[in-house]
Amino acid sequence: MILKYDLDVIFVAGPGHGAPGVLGPTYLEGTYSEIYPDKSADEEGMRRFFKQFSFPGHIGSHVTPETPGSIHEGGELGYSLSHAYGMAFDNPNLIVACVVGDGEAETGPLATAWHSNKFVNPVRDGAVLPILNLNGYKIANPTILARISREELEALFIGYGYKPYFRRRYRPDLDAPEDGRNTGARRRGDSDPAANRTGIERPQASALAPDRAALPEGMDRTEGVGRAQVGGLLAIRTRSPSPTCGRTRRT
Repeated sequence: MILKYDLDVIFVAGPGHGAPGVLGPTYLEGTYSEIYPDKSADEEGMRRFFKQFSFPGHIGSHVTPETPGSIHEGGELGYSLSHAYGMAFDNPNLIVACVVGDGEAETGPLATAWHSNKFVNPVRDGAVLPILNLNGYKIANPTILARISREELEALFIGYGYKPYFRRRYRPDLDAPEDGRNTGARRRGDSDPAANRTGIERPQASALAPDRAALPEGMDRTEGVGRAQVGGLLAIRTRSPSPTCGRTRRT
């Protein structure tokens, strides 16, 4: 999409210790090896690349300054979404894709930052696409947003001014293709592949897009995302359902 439409996009990695989500792609595309030739695209280079991760004297588990293309390291959870909106203000052609961890989402700064869409001007500012990754757990406990129902989760973000779109990671053992060749959830008799084996419905990933009905009079609704956006986009990505990560039932 970025290349096809020549979009101006920047990526913000919010989850704690989330550097692998940035380091991996930079290595696979060759940028990392260009800057650090000893981390070459072969077995020995890969071995050095892996061994240096989160090791004293080498690179950290956050997106440290040594990471190619990085411009900022927060050093504390909860500020990724605030930074994302700050990038978009007065930058009408920019789209900011910001991944938010569901543990990070329970911090005070991040919980407040969802309301930053109230300050976005669709004419003057760019667009923010928050991507909420419902991994299911934080450092020591299950996460709240991954344990509430999809209906409650959707209602929460609609109240924040977003429109949710849910996406779930593909699992061959659970997701049946249209030709029905696998032995996944539907062959097991599950009516919904998004339900886990205990029958408890899991929320799927979602993206929150603002309601464009409030666009200023006369604005062309077919304009680019950066100009047509009133609030911000949010994508919520959940774990695939499994027997060990089901939501607890309410009694």
